[in-house]
Amino acid sequence: MRFSISTLLATLLGPCAIAADAKKVDFVHDIAPIIKARCAECHTNGKYKGSVSFDTREDLLKSKAIKPGRSADSELVKRIAHRDPDIRMPPKGKPLDAREIALFKRWIEEGAAWEPGYTFKASTYVAPLKPRRITPPPGDGHPIDRIVNVYYAKHMIVPPKIVDDETFARRVYLDLLGLLPAPDELHAFVNGAGPDLRENLVRNLLKEDRAYADHWLSFWNDMLRNDYAGTGYIDGGRKQISAWLYSSLAKNKPFDQFTRELISPTPESEGFVRGIKWRGNVNASQIVELQFAQNVSQVFFGANLKCASCHDSFIDHWKLDDAYSLAAVIADQPLEMHRCDKAIGTKASPRFLWPELGSIDAKAPRAKRLEQVAALVTHPDNGRFTRTIANRIWQRMMGRGIVHPVDMMGTKPWSEDLLDYLAVYLVDQKYDLRKLMEHIATSRTYQSRPAILTKEPLGENYVFRGPELRRLSAEQFLDAVWMMTKTGPGKAAAPVGLVPFGKNVPSERRRIRASLVNADALMRSLGRPNREQVVTTRPDLLTTLQALDLSNGQTLTDLLSRGASASLKEHANADALIDDVYRRALCRRPTAAELATARSVVGTPMSQDGVADLLWVIVMLPEFQLIR
Repeated sequence: MRFSISTLLATLLGPCAIAADAKKVDFVHDIAPIIKARCAECHTNGKYKGSVSFDTREDLLKSKAIKPGRSADSELVKRIAHRDPDIRMPPKGKPLDAREIALFKRWIEEGAAWEPGYTFKASTYVAPLKPRRITPPPGDGHPIDRIVNVYYAKHMIVPPKIVDDETFARRVYLDLLGLLPAPDELHAFVNGAGPDLRENLVRNLLKEDRAYADHWLSFWNDMLRNDYAGTGYIDGGRKQISAWLYSSLAKNKPFDQFTRELISPTPESEGFVRGIKWRGNVNASQIVELQFAQNVSQVFFGANLKCASCHDSFIDHWKLDDAYSLAAVIADQPLEMHRCDKAIGTKASPRFLWPELGSIDAKAPRAKRLEQVAALVTHPDNGRFTRTIANRIWQRMMGRGIVHPVDMMGTKPWSEDLLDYLAVYLVDQKYDLRKLMEHIATSRTYQSRPAILTKEPLGENYVFRGPELRRLSAEQFLDAVWMMTKTGPGKAAAPVGLVPFGKNVPSERRRIRASLVNADALMRSLGRPNREQVVTTRPDLLTTLQALDLSNGQTLTDLLSRGASASLKEHANADALIDDVYRRALCRRPTAAELATARSVVGTPMSQDGVADLLWVIVMLPEFQLIR
């Protein structure tokens, strides 16, 4: 039994929406420069002739100047292409040429994609560099809650109620270990007693070195461009750091030490700074040295130097010289600067992004220069370093960063006090990321009911109302299905040296995890990236390809069929099988109505196809696919 695609999408979407396919027109490089040069004077930053604002995508849509997907019906296209000089835009200077008009048409046809967080409106906010110690407001309760409660009061928001124990357990297991709780574990927790029940659960979960490393490996593989197969691994143009990374996570290496070992590396960790040596000719901004500048700035500072690697950035204040100066740190020879792929006759000299923190000795050997950069990245006065990772962890556990997007850390946070508090807290805990996660997870703010948002609030209009609904990652989805069906890759060899399981780990968790194996077609479809670029957040919108793979994909169909066979061998009674599936997948028992429906699905007597259909129905539920 399978449902139609329209039925499937209606079932799955809930708070999600269908994402458009990848865009071909690059907003930052193709569209933004034209808007800045020809439109901004009359339509941005407080001056909005004809009531048309280009400040943000939302403002442009409100102005009704464009209709995404319908360029011929868009007033913007009609105006820029009009032959009458009294109607044509822009009114001053020469008209847009045929290439520029064609770019606007294609951009609108493809959905008018816009760089997240990008605005043409001048900002008066300047992100601080140095750390700022925050004393939480006086009173009882968790420090995070005391800070957030002041924010709630200021915005006249009633603090949301906390979730029940089953929901909390499912959420915290998925967030900290990437797994669903085993039924026996959940039963023990829900029937436990004591005022510190939730706090003790959080602390015990974070003691599971193996499960913690298995889960957070995906987070860091994405960010550090590390994978087990792919571009460059065969011909030596790329090097894995899998064993070093896994060991660092399992041992809970302090984050400052972790970072220094990546930037000033050992042979085991040098793959990150080595980047990818692309075969053939590449754009000047894609050379290994500039990859180093781009990757270090994005991962550790939430700064985008990709635009500044080609020309002065259109997104923020970074200049071409900033990108090349950081790139020169790793260069073996004097590094010639290029603007838009053309040499400008200038050699870059090694310099850190914030010279006030210290200098780099241009005459020192490469290894010494990297050591100096690593020290500046983790400098005690570099609050940008700790704010960035604190914001990433908050986003991972709450659904949205205090600064949004997480790679635009120059943007004003919705709570400067909370961000600064978490950043300094991490330092006080000797850069222990697990301590930071524990601190967040034990707050009432984290344990609150999720905010149900009817539309995406952006920029200055965003108001925090609590944690947000999140989709399972590709790895979480596969691990959850494997646990529910008692299947998986079995004893397949994993590409890293695994640490032993801890004591009292349920048998359901003694398996190879999705993060440890090469991505299959289903994982790719569900969002696991190829990791040739830094990926700090994955798309949280359902795509058409995902809907197709979840409804009729062979990988999932085969997996559920194997799971059905295993379930039938274990359970001869339909009610027992159904109850077991619900407890494993949704952390609860079925309602009377659900039980009756499930009985009709599995059939009398039960069949493998019927049980597979039940598993599929459960997997399709938003309750399964979302972290609530």
